Amino acid sequence: MQFTHPNIKRTLSLGSLILCAVFFLQACSVLQPETYAPKRGQMGKDVMWLPTGDDLIVKMLQAAKVGPQDEVVDLGAGDGKIAIAAARHFGARAWGIEYNKDLAALAQRNAQRAGVADRVRIVHGDIFKEDFSKATVVTLYLLEELNAQLRPTILAMKPGTRVLSHNFSMGDWEPDEVIPASNATGYFWTVPANVAGLWSLSGLDEKSLATLKLDQAFQRVAGSLTLQGKTQNVLSARMDGAALHFSFVNADGMLKAVKVLVNGNVLTGEVTGPYGMVDIQPPVVRVEGRRP
Repeated sequence: MQFTHPNIKRTLSLGSLILCAVFFLQACSVLQPETYAPKRGQMGKDVMWLPTGDDLIVKMLQAAKVGPQDEVVDLGAGDGKIAIAAARHFGARAWGIEYNKDLAALAQRNAQRAGVADRVRIVHGDIFKEDFSKATVVTLYLLEELNAQLRPTILAMKPGTRVLSHNFSMGDWEPDEVIPASNATGYFWTVPANVAGLWSLSGLDEKSLATLKLDQAFQRVAGSLTLQGKTQNVLSARMDGAALHFSFVNADGMLKAVKVLVNGNVLTGEVTGPYGMVDIQPPVVRVEGRRP
């Protein structure tokens, strides 16, 4: 027979209750219920919150060829679904900038739930103040006037940076691709290098330097080439990020194509052989150029 004093029983019961209460509070701190639920159309700093549809997200990220090598930034991240999709389905590193602190916190929790918190972060901040210059892909769902305000910043990013917008364009900067989806439209641009001006080129002719004069409107390029004292219009000129493509007719009357990479005021690349002569492999002709 075991004897237990009544006071000892009361002490044990009180201790058990305290211990249970501690465990309960700890469990609540780990498994907090979701208390914030954004409403479609709720107003933010500059725009209302409307989520982008899943089909358009996938099509836009596919158009930009997003992959594990990319850093995607979503301007106005909302609930984080674009950043999460970029990481979860395309393997990219992604982050978002969201002005509403509750939405930003929700987006980060959504990234944790999706299992991509190691590759997705959501910043509570202002898209006009945060530095996103290192991103390789920019996504946005803003208004036309906000896109116009952001356009100089985006155009100053590294050539080849890819830009995706839901529903709203970039004014007279025409898109490289229009992306249709159910009840929505996406737009895709590639930031072009600045090539406007006068260039001195070697490699187009063995006898002398050539002078290339270019005018530029975003990715659209036109200009003239002076070779051995004769001036001609360049043909099929275009920009693809940092790559400049154009064709010209050489001194022998043969059409030549040129592809060069632009790095500030220096360009380097190659002249290719005549079109259609697949059986002949001409020697590689290097092209170099400088702009004052």
